[in-house]
Amino acid sequence: MRHRGGNRRRQAVGPARPRRRGRRLLRAAAVLAALLGVLWALDRPIRAVRVTGAFRHVSPLAVERAVADVALGSGLLTVNLRRVRAAVAALPWVATVSVRRMWPDALAVRIGEQVAAACWNGDGLVNRAGKVFVTGLTDPPAALPRLSGPPGTSGQVMRRYLAMRGELASSGVAIASLALSARGTWKFTLNDGIRVRLGRSDLDSRFDKFVDVALAIVKRRAHAIAYVDMRYMNGFAIGWRHHAPAV
Repeated sequence: MRHRGGNRRRQAVGPARPRRRGRRLLRAAAVLAALLGVLWALDRPIRAVRVTGAFRHVSPLAVERAVADVALGSGLLTVNLRRVRAAVAALPWVATVSVRRMWPDALAVRIGEQVAAACWNGDGLVNRAGKVFVTGLTDPPAALPRLSGPPGTSGQVMRRYLAMRGELASSGVAIASLALSARGTWKFTLNDGIRVRLGRSDLDSRFDKFVDVALAIVKRRAHAIAYVDMRYMNGFAIGWRHHAPAV
């Protein structure tokens, strides 16, 4: 009898559990709907883009247009900030980008500009990291050194330029240009117009020999020297201007 009574109690309790589960689901759905309603109310259309930064080469209007191209029609909560950053970062001269939401309906965009370290292949600009960030210039800055090389070598050429410039820093001599040919040969030109040929191999030792030995002659007879050829195993050759005599 007790056994049957126990069964009756379980049978009586059993149908209540689905009802309680259903009520919990209804409450959760109501809470979710309320949250979605709040989010929908907060997700207002973007009506303003506030651009800040030090503007020398980048136009704030160009930044606003880049943002509008990817954010037009989006709400403040649903806008894809990664796409906005990528669109602004693709603009010439832009180095860094940060984007954040500003309630109730604006995006704040802050940019940092690139700093040109050298001209690249005649019509481009490269930063100290070797990244080419502008091409197609018709009148690149005359004060910048000229670097050149095959496509994809700007970082390699920049690293060697910086290393060589550091070696020459205390000598009062500067490098005006550095070139890597398609065949892998290196040459550079000093600020007084003297060309120096390094070739394809033993570049570090040849440059060290130029600094330690040849540079003293170059500084003493700069007006008479056309080029210095460091591609000799046991020495170097000097080409004189107008057949000037060697010392």
